[in-house]
Amino acid sequence: MKFKGLTAFAAVGLAVGIATTASATELRLSHQWSTSDVRHKVAQIVADEVAAADVGLTIKIFPSKSLFKPREQYKPLSRGQLDMTVFPLSYAGGQRPEFNLTLMPGLVKNHDHAARLNDSAFMGELEKLMAEDDVRVVVHGYLAGGFVGKDKCITKPEDVAGLQTRAAGKAFEQMLASAGASIASMASSEIYNAMQTGVLQAANTSSSSFVSYRIYEQVKCYTPAADVALWFMYQPLLMNKSAYEGLTDAQRAAIDAGAAKAQAYYLEEAKKQDAASVEVFKKAGVEIANMTQDEFNAWREIAKQSSYKNFVENVPDGQKLLDMALSVE
Repeated sequence: MKFKGLTAFAAVGLAVGIATTASATELRLSHQWSTSDVRHKVAQIVADEVAAADVGLTIKIFPSKSLFKPREQYKPLSRGQLDMTVFPLSYAGGQRPEFNLTLMPGLVKNHDHAARLNDSAFMGELEKLMAEDDVRVVVHGYLAGGFVGKDKCITKPEDVAGLQTRAAGKAFEQMLASAGASIASMASSEIYNAMQTGVLQAANTSSSSFVSYRIYEQVKCYTPAADVALWFMYQPLLMNKSAYEGLTDAQRAAIDAGAAKAQAYYLEEAKKQDAASVEVFKKAGVEIANMTQDEFNAWREIAKQSSYKNFVENVPDGQKLLDMALSVE
């Protein structure tokens, strides 16, 4: 495999996986976001708790896609060439199509429902697939999101017709294409430049990414996650399973303790991100347009005939997994 996203330093430094000295072990953690983003803070909590435990283990965080391109982290992680990552799991939907269910339009109702999904048999099935790839979940987390329009508001399916639109994940791309949008695939970190250069007219991503990437500087209207949120995306902190199992009992216990603290923080902050993002966009002079329940229902009907249908038809045990997810109240 060619690791296109590696810097020269990383190509050397990650070639041997965990870096070990006579007295300490260092884990390298990669992610695509700025240090002000909630996902970085989740990683930092785990790193700080591990450091405070004084068990001969440190976690060095490489933010802002400084080691790998955003979508190119799962394979190196699974091969032991990266130790940890905060990663939108649907980015690995090309390797594991089952993961596309973690970004399925209208599947998650709200943040508390997302937390129940994290602790469900459905998530257990996904964790079994990750284990086959030598990957384990350290911290579970879902984030909500919405739409932005460069020239107009996006609330109902007709609003994206004819627009060059970015969506994270195959399922959202299928739904938006069915609504008449043209799809431009890219990481959320690339939305700003694409809006600025006219490549994009509309996009959806998480509330946190809309703020941390300053998308409010490039758009006219923002449709946030509010009483209804079409967009929820599973974005856990992952670790190479063999790397975790190769640590001492005390080191694993330190990671687990940090993970418990980080997961509680992640859920509470995820709830705050949506309202906080609205205030940031308002302050920047961006129009706010809330999606109605009827508009949400219209989107979901399109999703059922495109995203849901394609998932069931093309993924082994797709119907079983979808039913397991839908069964979580």
